[in-house]
Amino acid sequence: MAFLEMASEEAAVTMVNYYTPVTPHLRSQPVFIQYSNHRELKTDNLPNQARAQAALQAVSAVQSGSLALPGAPANEGTVLPGQSPVLRIIIENLFYPVTLEVLHQIFSKFGTVLKIITFTKNNQFQALLQYADPLNAHYAKMALDGQNIYNACCTLRIDVSKLTSLNVKYNNDKSRDFTRLDLPTGDGQPSLEPPMAFGAPGIISSPYAGAAGFAPAIGFPQATGLSVPAGLGPGALGPLALTSSAVTGRMAIPGAGGVPGNSVLLVTNLNPDLITPHGLFILFGVYGDVHRVKIMFNKKENALVQMADANQAQLAMNHLSGQRLYGKVLRATLSKHQAVQLPREGQEDQGLTKDFSNSPLHRFKKPGSKNFQNIFPPSATLHLSNIPPSVTVDDLKNLFTEAGCSVKAFKFFQKDRKMALIQLGSVEEAIQALIELHNHDLGENHHLRVSFSKSTI
Repeated sequence: MAFLEMASEEAAVTMVNYYTPVTPHLRSQPVFIQYSNHRELKTDNLPNQARAQAALQAVSAVQSGSLALPGAPANEGTVLPGQSPVLRIIIENLFYPVTLEVLHQIFSKFGTVLKIITFTKNNQFQALLQYADPLNAHYAKMALDGQNIYNACCTLRIDVSKLTSLNVKYNNDKSRDFTRLDLPTGDGQPSLEPPMAFGAPGIISSPYAGAAGFAPAIGFPQATGLSVPAGLGPGALGPLALTSSAVTGRMAIPGAGGVPGNSVLLVTNLNPDLITPHGLFILFGVYGDVHRVKIMFNKKENALVQMADANQAQLAMNHLSGQRLYGKVLRATLSKHQAVQLPREGQEDQGLTKDFSNSPLHRFKKPGSKNFQNIFPPSATLHLSNIPPSVTVDDLKNLFTEAGCSVKAFKFFQKDRKMALIQLGSVEEAIQALIELHNHDLGENHHLRVSFSKSTI
């Protein structure tokens, strides 16, 4: 994102008018141009001014066909003396989870990303990212260090790593080698440590998998205009975020019915005989706070699910679309509706529309809750918590068996018997068990909490 002051207002109008119908592309990336609220740019004594000037020099170098950096020996060409193509990235103020895919989309704007490894160290989410060229790493650090991914949070702190190359063994949500599509996923690898801030074993750990690029950045209604000029998130980047996300296939493409940035999901291909508003509330509530659910009166295999914000809607869509539920493959897309309307008084509804705005079962009511850090894709292994001391292994196994599940394995946490892992016969069984047994009354004023686990037994 950048501001550009033209010589005159007429020149600015001409530029916007010219590029509005025909979107310009730089290095295959669409560039969106719109008017700013600022009448002029003040460039004196700004902390970012040195970086802006360096960016201008980089642009000039690209235009002149020379990518050598100022101060670099002429015969070095595009290679920075002694600089590594690997960046170390620390995410500070991690209010919303950041995924490997988010990092890839941000940093790909500065060159070809070859490898990424994410991990948690000193209770901070970090990543190592390798470019094809040290020059790309230099420009990315110059442009992104100190920027916010989302509005007023998730701040990037970037250093050049001493490593010159990354060794990636697995392609999954924690590490990725984009030059090696043949690498295994590493599923079933045992955890080296018990779950912590991100459930993190050592060098390859990630808060959760599969969120779309910049999608969460457009989920903040208060972030309008250009209120965050130093951030990568809302404001002017909005249109770019939508387009780049749509290109990756992770958001509804504008014009295809859905509204990017919307918090309402259209859920289709449901089993009309078994699905209920409460069931959808519990399932989608794993990925955000569900405010309203509406099963269509005349087409009960379709439903609308309204989440608290667009970030949560995107999370739920990415994790749940394509999963099997009650024998059918669930599909979720962004809806064209901005909100789920409650039925008018006297209107026949058969209880198909429910308002859950004030439900005590919301998992994400507290800003910065640790629940944000434990969001995982649906899996056959469930994490159970809030178990009273009197409940035994057999009690819990029987509970899940009576719900129609086949229990493959079970274990209590060694250090905290209030928590356990249970492995069921399939992901579909686990999804259905979560719907039916989350908040189940275990007695002694304890209600069972059920979540998807990233671990296996």
